[in-house]
Amino acid sequence: MSRKPRTPAAKALEAAAKPVEVVGQTLERAFDPLASALKRAALNRADRRARQFDAPAHGASAPAAKVDKSAMPVSPLAVPFPAIPPIAGVELATGRAGFYKQERDDLLVLHFPEGASAAGVFTRHAVGSAPVDWCKRHLAMTKGEGVRAVVINAGCANSFTGKPGADAVRRVCSAAAKRFDCRQRDVMVASTGVIGVLLDDAKITHRLPEIEQRLAADAWAPAAAAIMTTDTFAKGSYAEARIDGAPVKIAGIAKGSGMIAPDMATMLAFVVTDAAISPGALQILTSLYTRNSFNAVTVDGDRSTNDTLLLFATGKSGAPRISRAGDHRLADFRDKLEHVLLDLAQQLVRDGEGATKFIKVTVTGAQSHTSARKIARTICESPLVKTAFAGEDANWGRIVMAVGRADEPVDRDKMSVRFGDLWAAQDGLVSPGYDEAKMSAYMKKSELEVAVDVGVGRGSAEMWTCDLTKRYVEINGDYRS
Repeated sequence: MSRKPRTPAAKALEAAAKPVEVVGQTLERAFDPLASALKRAALNRADRRARQFDAPAHGASAPAAKVDKSAMPVSPLAVPFPAIPPIAGVELATGRAGFYKQERDDLLVLHFPEGASAAGVFTRHAVGSAPVDWCKRHLAMTKGEGVRAVVINAGCANSFTGKPGADAVRRVCSAAAKRFDCRQRDVMVASTGVIGVLLDDAKITHRLPEIEQRLAADAWAPAAAAIMTTDTFAKGSYAEARIDGAPVKIAGIAKGSGMIAPDMATMLAFVVTDAAISPGALQILTSLYTRNSFNAVTVDGDRSTNDTLLLFATGKSGAPRISRAGDHRLADFRDKLEHVLLDLAQQLVRDGEGATKFIKVTVTGAQSHTSARKIARTICESPLVKTAFAGEDANWGRIVMAVGRADEPVDRDKMSVRFGDLWAAQDGLVSPGYDEAKMSAYMKKSELEVAVDVGVGRGSAEMWTCDLTKRYVEINGDYRS
């Protein structure tokens, strides 16, 4: 999925440019009834694919109208959880606090040594959560120095809960600080789940002694599973880099499936490296590489109140300490960190609620990167575009529609649209080599690429999204049941 977008081919044969919608109508008439038959077949396939989620797990009887979130089938786009070795300086443990009715771990604790650095990026949602408020305030207060622990729960967002929610966070951090012999402000927190429900902090604090006894360096897979909500698979990533010749490790886990949109998403992500990097440099790197990773994916266009990405550097690798983000010795580390963040972000899309297609959208020829990003996001979040992908319909007219409503500068007579290697439109007209049968065959793939050139400049951007199926409606229509 990393091919660079091609430059548009030679201009179309038509001498007089026609409006895109007129050409589309002419083309549709030309291919009817073949096109109609192909579309009906594609929609039938999409419907069958969506119904696969209705199959009860392990032969059990599934309720007719309810979604069993404890036994949701794994996304067909899932990737295996990687082998993640211990990262020097961090220990992890999970436990069951009881925020879910079913038997499952829903509590995670990470413990760090003295001298660890921390950085964070958080949701820009206007209604932030109590855990987000705590982390932002205390990271600013400590400048990212001295963080000793993170306490994460799934099943309750503790968002829109006012002062009682803030008090619950404070009690959790106070209890954790006593366990780890540190200050309250050295403990970070994160929560995910239903908005508007006050956190029962006693469920967490009563479990802390038990969890402390189970802290281990090799618990990454259980950790990723404990923070899942509607996720269907645990998400992790790992890379090794070198700093001034010394080996360092980078590992991360994330959760997220729905309410995913840039700035940021309904996601929690925790990344740890054993490199020795100052908090200031770590914050710059975190903010920089979030832009084209977690802020470049979207499932449904809805942002969460609880988005949290925390990055920690334990300093236990033996590599020299780095104090500047631009230090040339960090070149390999920067590349590998970007890879880990992008890998985790793309896994969120692969686990999009009800998703059957993983889609990369590339926009080129825009007035600026910002303009290209806005156009790409509009394409990725258009319900008409996303449902066309679900129906395996290469309806490039919907792509053109989304480009136009982004309200960014475009040149209609230079616009081109490509699906994979197949041109749908070139220079404002239907491509002379357009082949409906080849397009339909391409749309059957589970991973797709769409490239759009808008013909006004040199700005470009990439984003990733998924299709929109009836399963998304079922999951979210039944979310609190």
